[in-house]
Amino acid sequence: MKLGILTDSTSDLPKYLIEQYELEVVPSILILDGKEYADGTGISREEFYKRLPSLPSSSQPTTAAPSIGDFSSRYDSLLTRGCEHILSIHAAGTLTTIVNSARQAAQDFPEKITVIDSRSISLGLGFQVLAAAEVAAESAEIGLQAALDAVEATRRRLHLFAALDTMENMRRSGRVPAALTFLGSLLHIKPLIEITNGEVKAVGTVRTTKQANERMLNFLLEGGTLERLAILHTGAEPRAREFLNALMQKASQSVPRDILMVNVTTVIGTHVGPNGLGFAAVRK
Repeated sequence: MKLGILTDSTSDLPKYLIEQYELEVVPSILILDGKEYADGTGISREEFYKRLPSLPSSSQPTTAAPSIGDFSSRYDSLLTRGCEHILSIHAAGTLTTIVNSARQAAQDFPEKITVIDSRSISLGLGFQVLAAAEVAAESAEIGLQAALDAVEATRRRLHLFAALDTMENMRRSGRVPAALTFLGSLLHIKPLIEITNGEVKAVGTVRTTKQANERMLNFLLEGGTLERLAILHTGAEPRAREFLNALMQKASQSVPRDILMVNVTTVIGTHVGPNGLGFAAVRK
């Protein structure tokens, strides 16, 4: 079976992997100063994060999911190009309506599309997409179930953590419990969060960026060898590089050779704010 793999731009997959596995990526929408940008066009991530801290509260960016039509056209294109079935894997439905748009579009292609809620975001989603793509690339004889099994196996071993510099953006987004954003406002405490099964949970609190980095490193070192790893940041590459160097000094033998360093897409950055650090990891 020729299997097409489709995801959305919140997967944060680098361009070279998208091209290598011939993935179809539907862009989400960034709305800034009243203008809509398809994710990845019109404004770079670097420029966005440079501007974000200085934007007045009345001009804060917002986001929107791709339309049903955006998905329909991509599905139609993949099927026209010879795909017998499409695996459509998307950001957590508890955090965005993207997967709902995908499901509605899929209704026009009966028994041709399987839509999956990854229950994650950024490379937490992206690694599930890669797992399916690697299986699909092995052989045209490998069926849909093998790809679904690979996605599920990855999700079971997935960890997605972040140490945010501010909770203000998440408070405005309304995508996390009020108690969590209130915690982040107390005495400049910086909550450490984990996304598990689509839910944002507090896993600790610190007062400084240094303490946050140390706690994040401890989280990452717990539990043994890693199969996949991405260091994630929101316009904070020096912090991310420092974190990666510390990791390599302590655990170079238990991390994968190819570690992704990702400046998180603007559509996610709108809701988590600048200068954040995180990681997506899949245990062996």
